[in-house]
Amino acid sequence: MVAGIPIYVHSTFVVLIGFILFSGWAGGEALKPVLVSVLFVLAIFATIVMHELGHALTARRFGIRTRDITLLPIGGLARLERMPDEPRQELWVALAGPAVNLAIAALCYAALLVGAGALPALSLDPGAGVLPRFAAVNLWLAFFNLLPAFPMDGGRMLRSVLAERLDYVRATEIAATIGQGLALLFGFVGLFSNPFLMFIALFVWMGASSEASVVSLRSALAGIPVSRAMVTEFRTLDAWDPLQRAVDLVLAGAQREFPVTRQGALVGVLTRDDLIAALGARGSSGMVADVITREFETADSREMLEPALQRLQACRCPVLPVVDAGRLVGLLTTDNVGEYVMIRGALRERT
Repeated sequence: MVAGIPIYVHSTFVVLIGFILFSGWAGGEALKPVLVSVLFVLAIFATIVMHELGHALTARRFGIRTRDITLLPIGGLARLERMPDEPRQELWVALAGPAVNLAIAALCYAALLVGAGALPALSLDPGAGVLPRFAAVNLWLAFFNLLPAFPMDGGRMLRSVLAERLDYVRATEIAATIGQGLALLFGFVGLFSNPFLMFIALFVWMGASSEASVVSLRSALAGIPVSRAMVTEFRTLDAWDPLQRAVDLVLAGAQREFPVTRQGALVGVLTRDDLIAALGARGSSGMVADVITREFETADSREMLEPALQRLQACRCPVLPVVDAGRLVGLLTTDNVGEYVMIRGALRERT
């Protein structure tokens, strides 16, 4: 954890380190250069953490918390609780990451300049030395992230500039289209030169499509209360029910997650995953109270659907019980929200 922000390392990151070690061993390299390569990769990912912290700490200045930072083999991901309310705030948050990389590259270059007494050459060539390579990598990371395409920072910067004059959804659509155009260009060039560009093309295309879909969904949900999209016909379990009761309800209908009450008060949620795990461990004679999730979010039936959906997507529980004056009145799931949006869109097209 850094600055109060949890930092996680994806399991595939360990695979990357193992691949570097295995490649060096299989190639007959000595232990020292292999370890140097591993340390160099770790240093690069340390700068990626700093890059993501640049986003997170700038967002904090605008009152936006960061849930966590996750390191992946292809980079890092800082999950903000929400996007900035103003386009100019998004511009500064997006710019902060590449600025960190440029600052690191400038410091490395200054150190090389002092040591060499002449203008040093930067290169990604392994024979160029650690510091020149490290500076070059940071310059490359800054340049790559400034490309005007989602999910890179440049795409968000472009969207923020467009949103100063256009509707936010329209600005996102234009930025996403430009990003997909760049993805096609990368894919075409990579087809005849570097296959890695084809991987980048796929990454950019998926990121642009995802961002456009997310913003379109947010627009569709704007101004809609939770009560319009929640499930109103559902079953509940008592904390002292046997697990067999939950099994019977799952097999009898489409409901997979169940609010659990005790003397009329909501005390937890029984998820399908927890139910299956409990059945494997103790059979159907166990008690519901022993396996429920007691840490869960709720939604008020009168609150807006968009922030409720954001909380649902952020929490571990796949359902939000909906209450009205302390009384359980519905359930909110991502599937039901998706169905509501599709039905609403179809009705709009008809009119």
